Amino acid sequence: MAAPASPSGADGLGGLRRSGAATELLFLYECTTLEPTQLRPIADRLGVTVQAVSNVHRSLRRRGLIELRGGRYRPTVEGVAWLHDGLGRIADDVRDRLAHLHVVRSTRARAEVAIPAGSPVSLELVDGLLSARPGGAGASHGVARSGARAGGLVEVAQLEGIVPITPAEIRVVALREDDLEDPATPARIRAALPSTPGVVGAEGLEPYLLVHRAWPGPLVRFAVAPTAAEAARLGVPATVFVLERDLARLLAGWGGARPPSVDVRSLRAVLDARSSRGLPEAGHQLDRRAKHRRPGGA
Repeated sequence: MAAPASPSGADGLGGLRRSGAATELLFLYECTTLEPTQLRPIADRLGVTVQAVSNVHRSLRRRGLIELRGGRYRPTVEGVAWLHDGLGRIADDVRDRLAHLHVVRSTRARAEVAIPAGSPVSLELVDGLLSARPGGAGASHGVARSGARAGGLVEVAQLEGIVPITPAEIRVVALREDDLEDPATPARIRAALPSTPGVVGAEGLEPYLLVHRAWPGPLVRFAVAPTAAEAARLGVPATVFVLERDLARLLAGWGGARPPSVDVRSLRAVLDARSSRGLPEAGHQLDRRAKHRRPGGA
């Protein structure tokens, strides 16, 4: 008899990515513990079709891992060893992965208001900063280990729950070449900025000089794309100005498996939208959200 194939769990959790690997392990486990006389009960327990279970049975039988004895589906000696080895490797892999995870039971946060020591607090993200407020009814909550003034750091212990994060959008405002020479452009940039712009950035020297004249607040000049993406991930909106000729290079910085939600408009389209009750000018909007959907939850 040929030696059985390597266990499905030979690579731990990674080995389960192979099509049918998890079903093979679960099927053999059911046959080991239940010794069924029919395949349908196994299919019902695994939530798959009888045809799928039948295919798994044939595959395991060809490899000498299962047989029909006394009208019951039972693993062979090799099948029992294969099952133990596969599940053992998965268990080792899970323990190793858990060892690298640190459960946070205490943290520091900014106190939104004065917080006395020993009082319950709830945690939330405010302007991208982990913040604490009185009361323990939030999704993430704990107990203030020490008192803190408003705006100061508070030590929070006995943490429970997860801080909810609602991602924000990145607004990209594209500038034309003739905007560079127009003396009215700084005023238009000021008008294009939202009342709460969050992070403001400028990609390239020319946009930076223009926005610097128009915007008195902090202005991101370096690593604009990753800075805007990190801000949006933490719920802080970002507005980035860029020349049309550099637009493709800027957008490329937001590729990957989980791109942020990006709305691209010309400066003129932004101003027209503001003057027409927020409706964008047709033909000027490029909304990448339709191409890059963000997975639900954060």
